[in-house]
Amino acid sequence: MIITEREDSFIMIRQHDHALVSGEIAKQWLSKIFEGENWRDQVEYAVSHHDYAWIPLDAQPILNDEKNQPHSFMDYPVKPKVDHYSWGVDQVHKHSAYAALLCSWHYASFFDQQSDDPTISEFITREMNRQQSIKQQQLPDESEQDFHFKLLQFCDDLSLYMCLNEPGTPKHEEINMFKNGFRQQFQGLDEPIQAKWLDEQRIAVSPNPFKESFHLTIPVKEVDKNLINNRGLQQAFDLTEFDERHIYLV
Repeated sequence: MIITEREDSFIMIRQHDHALVSGEIAKQWLSKIFEGENWRDQVEYAVSHHDYAWIPLDAQPILNDEKNQPHSFMDYPVKPKVDHYSWGVDQVHKHSAYAALLCSWHYASFFDQQSDDPTISEFITREMNRQQSIKQQQLPDESEQDFHFKLLQFCDDLSLYMCLNEPGTPKHEEINMFKNGFRQQFQGLDEPIQAKWLDEQRIAVSPNPFKESFHLTIPVKEVDKNLINNRGLQQAFDLTEFDERHIYLV
């Protein structure tokens, strides 16, 4: 779950909904700077489904008692999280081995490869074995793989930018990880990509990697804190209707 806090409520966005938005961003990427176009369908599938693991977890949100707020993807307990990571990649693998490879790389990048935590080390070993097995198949060349992985991470980051910042947030008030632009650098673009809210619905992206301006819709729930206190997080979440955050990338 993606969680942001307001005075009397929490904004809760399911991870898979955010990932589907990431996939819509990938579909708008300019063909002339898309490397390995023959693999585009599988790359877009990976981007759209990279958080499939979170579907069962987000259906049953849990409270972080230390922070007195719902657990987000950043502080969710490690054991169930990594178990579902592998399960999620398994589901993607049923559709596309290459998409599963990209998702496996994405999840493995979250952790220290030399971790002493047995849960993490077992996860890394499991995913490295998966990756080695997939690499025996026909794949794009290494430079194309690198581009596809960076594209997944960029689309993930841009979607997170939309979810973690309140609509219309001034640049100087954005969360730190995006204030100075995005970490990925792409051939065909002169500099790293920057995003900026123009108002509560429009985001300017520069330099522009997209075919055209386009519209995105993010399902969100604004869950009242008093409802959580009175009914518990699960009931409060279930009783709260979805709203929509409409965003235009220009």
